Amino acid sequence: MKVLIIEDEELSAERLENLLRAIDTDIHVLAIIPSVFETISYFQNPTNIQPDLIFLDIHLEDDNGFRIVESLNLMIPIIFTTAFDDYMLKAFKTHSIDYLLKPINPLELQASLLKFRKLREPAKEKKEAPAAGHATEKYKDRFLVSAGPRIFTFKTSEIAYFTIEQRATFLRLFDGRHFAVEYSLEKLTQLLDPASFFRINRTLLISIHAIRDIHTISAGRLKVELDPPASQEVFVSPERITEFKSWLGR
Repeated sequence: MKVLIIEDEELSAERLENLLRAIDTDIHVLAIIPSVFETISYFQNPTNIQPDLIFLDIHLEDDNGFRIVESLNLMIPIIFTTAFDDYMLKAFKTHSIDYLLKPINPLELQASLLKFRKLREPAKEKKEAPAAGHATEKYKDRFLVSAGPRIFTFKTSEIAYFTIEQRATFLRLFDGRHFAVEYSLEKLTQLLDPASFFRINRTLLISIHAIRDIHTISAGRLKVELDPPASQEVFVSPERITEFKSWLGR
């Protein structure tokens, strides 16, 4: 595996390189580059070897690391490395594999590399195309709700999240209104497109478009800010964090 490390802190770069070699001796670090300018020059030089994977620090000596992705329209998988969690959501909206906070934990690094390898592996079995006349899998795209004597219908794209409150399930729209629905969260996870909705904890099933920001509170703790805001602070269940990150980067 050919890897490019983009990092302006020499000690951090050396530590990452040593961790990579300890995890897999087949990993070859092509170069360690400290700046946005030098990185862009590297990719614009046709004689340079293209990496399979990039480790990209967000705060570089001359600019923000996202400038590289934007300037080159990079489609090479990226694992972001940073001492801050301010850019987690933006990172997962790029072609990223993972987002690692410094100092990098060797086990988290190993898990990120495993995720990269799984994504690179060609599918062992191709799904058969549906036979003529057979419908493809379709997720629920509309919900019927009632409020007093009135009945409303809403597109799924209008829904920010579903939540359990006082043992009942409610949907909350992006405009802030909320209505009771006759479904459990378990049933809703089967009815909704998993590319768009994810159950982050016992009481919340959210749309990816409702995420305003994500913060790492401590090891194994992710706080999510939603729009519209939830009635209380929202955290991803620890056992769902890895799957949640994969969902963000899908």
